[in-house]
Amino acid sequence: MRIALFAHPGGRAFGAVEGPAGTDDPEALTIAELEGVPFSGIRYTGERWALADVELLPPILPSKVVGVGRNYAAHASELGNEVPSAPLLFLKPPTSIIGPGAPIRLPIDSKQVEHEAELAIVIGGRGARQVSREDALKSIFGYTCANDVTARDQQRSDVQFTRAKGYDSFCPLGPWIETDFDYADAGVQALVNDVVKQDGRTKDMIFDVPTLVSYVSHVMTLLPGDVILTGTPAGVGPIVAGDAVSVRIEGLGTLTNPVANRA
Repeated sequence: MRIALFAHPGGRAFGAVEGPAGTDDPEALTIAELEGVPFSGIRYTGERWALADVELLPPILPSKVVGVGRNYAAHASELGNEVPSAPLLFLKPPTSIIGPGAPIRLPIDSKQVEHEAELAIVIGGRGARQVSREDALKSIFGYTCANDVTARDQQRSDVQFTRAKGYDSFCPLGPWIETDFDYADAGVQALVNDVVKQDGRTKDMIFDVPTLVSYVSHVMTLLPGDVILTGTPAGVGPIVAGDAVSVRIEGLGTLTNPVANRA
């Protein structure tokens, strides 16, 4: 099931995206409004819209976004880094989150902002605290596309990642959450102006999805709706004002955002 958060003439709500499997063409899809938040069960209100007639928002508004660095060996190598012996964690603030179509705003004090296409895990209603790897999947509500936008020059100069990855608009998420998804071997791509720049597969993660959920949950309690970014494949590169950057994940959909200078 594809779950989205959307704005309609009467407000905003979660909805189930309905239509042909494998397509994210708004003209071919509808969205059925749900009661409340989907963690507590799926209940329809009876209201439906054409997807093209509503605005998709970030599919979830988490209390925190936990990033995982260097989780693909080729990406670690392209930045001149060693492969970590344990997941390398950092946080992105909730204020960095934007939805499909919202602009990525370039900070005036960075000369090298880059895209990072990533599979994102969304934690379900039970949360996760000190869960085992074997039980980790029970804590997952679904998956979505993410762009871990990074000011690479600041990441290098600061050593730690907070400023480089924490700017407003530096965490696009969407277009929806897919609850039925095979995370083990899915293609992950980044496209800039429709040109493929990153092209990897989740099977090449150093630490897989259950390992990451378990590991993070032993560091911090994961609340319902929290997001874990699972790392990016090789091929990261610059984005500039006027670009359109897309994250495309096989079986999930495509998240596209324009790039603009910060006002």
